[in-house]
Amino acid sequence: MSNVLTSRWTALGVLSATGLMTVLDGSIVTVAMPAIQRDLGFSPAALSWIVNAYLIPFGGLLLLAGRLGDLIGRRTMFLAGNVVFTAASLLAGAATGPGMLIAARFLQGVGSALASAVVLGILVTLFTEPAERGKAIAVFSFTGAAGASIGQVVGGVLTDALSWPWIFFINVPIGVATVALAFVALPGDRGIGLGAGADLAGAVLVTGGLMLGIYTVVKVEEYGWVAAHTLGLGAVSLALLAGFVVRQAKARTPLMPLRILRSRNVAGANLAQMLALSGMFAFQILVALYMQRVLGYGALQTGLAMLPAAVGIGSISLFVSARLTARFGARAILITGLALLVAAMVLLSQVPVNAGYVTHLLPAMLLISGGGLVLPALASLGMSGARESDAGLASGLFNTTQQVGMAIGVAVLSTMAASRTGDLLAAGAGQAVALTAGYRLAFGISAGLLVAAFAVAIFVLRRPAPAAAERNPAEMEPTALL
Repeated sequence: MSNVLTSRWTALGVLSATGLMTVLDGSIVTVAMPAIQRDLGFSPAALSWIVNAYLIPFGGLLLLAGRLGDLIGRRTMFLAGNVVFTAASLLAGAATGPGMLIAARFLQGVGSALASAVVLGILVTLFTEPAERGKAIAVFSFTGAAGASIGQVVGGVLTDALSWPWIFFINVPIGVATVALAFVALPGDRGIGLGAGADLAGAVLVTGGLMLGIYTVVKVEEYGWVAAHTLGLGAVSLALLAGFVVRQAKARTPLMPLRILRSRNVAGANLAQMLALSGMFAFQILVALYMQRVLGYGALQTGLAMLPAAVGIGSISLFVSARLTARFGARAILITGLALLVAAMVLLSQVPVNAGYVTHLLPAMLLISGGGLVLPALASLGMSGARESDAGLASGLFNTTQQVGMAIGVAVLSTMAASRTGDLLAAGAGQAVALTAGYRLAFGISAGLLVAAFAVAIFVLRRPAPAAAERNPAEMEPTALL
């Protein structure tokens, strides 16, 4: 029994390492972009594709990859994703021009999607006892939160101490070790077979719709919300996704059986996550910009200033959230965490031009620790109604709403902040005043998004009945949580 337990926790370490790499790679590159631009000759317009080339395939392929994991085996999909990501990281570090780096970043996004889509599906089948599952999800959420929070610090250190290629090369030994350990630690699964859900038409519709939608969102800052480019591509994306839903309702072997959305907690958790991540991810991006562009912080100083939030989120998700969830339920913990996040964004919406770190920023950093309650609770609820045969699909769906939420949040809030700043600059305001007003507006909108997530948690989500909560969620029908 002890060997089985050790193996399961070793497997959790492997899954968490992949989650850390995936999240870290989305933020570590931001502080290295000036050096990359200088060395590889990126134009200012093309520079954003260092990030976008990663986000578009990552968000667009998650749902497809999650379902394929159910069909061909989640362990196989996980290994394939890590191999692709590791090889792409080596290619990115060796890039000699913009085209080569963008192609490598696209492949990194593909690899991240393949591996990340099935991680939660593997986790919930490994840890079936509620208390252990809560601890496992807390550990996994901790690594994700840590990756998001320390990415800019690590990127600054590697770029300054070595050079920008090392932000990619560092993934290679981690990826190789992860693949080697995964062969030993992860249980083999044959999947249910391609014949159980090989819906090619549905795959084309959902992948095309998601990738086009994310592309449209990340280009909003360049074109604007009411431009023909945005409205036209957005309409096509929505049409493709609507076609996918219609297809799934009629297909004999659907890619995404719509029964998974009959679970009130699964559907509600994904909606709440999209809203919450729209606001939370904006904190990471916009606070960093405020510190650097208004307060004059350097890249490393900014990362260190955000460490209290990272430590708070990590400590709560790792040491506190599982115990509180076991006692009060995931829904109650989610509501508490969201309330703390709303308070943090309200404080940030009042920051002055000459903010003091201790008086104006640190209180918000500490309140942001509520994210350590929100992330594990969302993961528990998002996977709560999935059958074992649909665990990969539920994992892929959960990760998809996460990525879409972050992309929409950054696009909406960055655009609103830039618009407000531009209006004030045109009216003769100073740059610092105009920038601060833009960020304050964005933080106010972020608070509104979190309030909407709070409302979903209150009115949509339900705490499972005690008898149901003690059962293996892999054995539960989706309607058991209605």
